[in-house]
Amino acid sequence: MQVAEIAVAVGALGLCPMPGRTGDYAGDLAVVLGWRPSLVLTLAETGELAARGAAGLPADLAAAGVGWLHLPIPDFGTPPAALRAVWPETSAQLRGSPRLLVHCMGGCGRSGMIALRLMIEAGEAPEPALTRLRDARPCAVETKAQMRWAFGA
Repeated sequence: MQVAEIAVAVGALGLCPMPGRTGDYAGDLAVVLGWRPSLVLTLAETGELAARGAAGLPADLAAAGVGWLHLPIPDFGTPPAALRAVWPETSAQLRGSPRLLVHCMGGCGRSGMIALRLMIEAGEAPEPALTRLRDARPCAVETKAQMRWAFGA
């Protein structure tokens, strides 16, 4: 597993697959911790974490002194209404993290959608931000609905 890194505003944004996705949770966790995130944002749903042996991720991150935030979004989906309602506060918290690592199951659709939205909210123009994001993580943002949400629609 690798972390794709993008410089944003005053920090770094990393995207990667969910630790344990390919069966090596311990190795993937070591990669995550080696990237030195200040906050890890998990977009995978609880069942996805459990199915891949990553249910202990919050505790493992806490033991390493890394913050964790769980915003579950259905695979190939966009943020549910409850998350949309608190997005301004959540976005401010995420953008305030100097080293934010975002992951879903594959580190592509949901992760790319959130990363792109954060880049745009930090002042980047949408199309150049998408190009820069996909230069680092070619699979970023998988559906038209995800793209619309990331662009602020």
